Amino acid sequence: MKIVFIGAVKFSKLALEKIIDLQADVVGVCTLKESLFNSDFHDLTSIANLHKIPSLYVKDVNSQETIDWIKEKKPDFIFCFGFSRLLRKEILNIPTYGVVGYHPALLPYNRGRHPIIWALALGLKETGSTFFFMDEGADSGDILSQSSLKIDDNDNASSLYEKSSEVALGQIEVFLPQLQRGTYSRTSQDHNHANNWRKRTVKDGIIDWRMSATTIHNLVRALNKPYIGAHFLHVENEIKVWMTEILDTMPNRNIEPGKVIDKDDNGNFTIKCGRGSIKLIETEPKFDALIGNYL
Repeated sequence: MKIVFIGAVKFSKLALEKIIDLQADVVGVCTLKESLFNSDFHDLTSIANLHKIPSLYVKDVNSQETIDWIKEKKPDFIFCFGFSRLLRKEILNIPTYGVVGYHPALLPYNRGRHPIIWALALGLKETGSTFFFMDEGADSGDILSQSSLKIDDNDNASSLYEKSSEVALGQIEVFLPQLQRGTYSRTSQDHNHANNWRKRTVKDGIIDWRMSATTIHNLVRALNKPYIGAHFLHVENEIKVWMTEILDTMPNRNIEPGKVIDKDDNGNFTIKCGRGSIKLIETEPKFDALIGNYL
């Protein structure tokens, strides 16, 4: 069973290494030389070179150059894990048995962009790890393998990324032999239950103190490293917030949002929110403010 692998993020690296460890016949790797929008970007050529696998840097994965290169490999499957671009029909039709994609959500729910970020920002308690056969839509093809995973209260973007990656690698161990034997199954998605998350923008990372303390806390978790961080402006300086603590949900009813109401011995400020208050445990850079002032 010959596989062409397409990917350009940290999970792509982990998945490619797992597939190689399982003795799969990877006949080609397509990746990016650089990325301006993947915060977890990873160039896969070093892995390909180590294992003497032909590799190709792609600027446009749907270009004729890429299509011809993949066709020459005569793959049975294409694995496209961690590559934020839709594949055209010309590529989908190249492999004998199809293109397998990956989405860290419980498809058909939560298709689209930034599934780890939105799951945390929305305060979800559960998400998933889904491998599926790609079609011309976004995350809409038949499901090959799916597992659910719990989102803990102390999870942030980094820990949830690691948890979903660990679950996904376990799934690969199960379905790769099934693909090799031809004993896999395909389950159609119920499109009536589908929703599509949009692309995150810079505005989505702005902390508005009129939000509830819980909403701000979830936003900080969602945009934690490797992502760009939630932020607010203080004296015209952008302050990134990496860690927070929710305090009582109902105190200080008569205090306006954004007011500094406390400062502990470690210099951590407590800020009144639209509902409740929140302590800023880790910010970048550190800043100073007076109790009674407003952020």
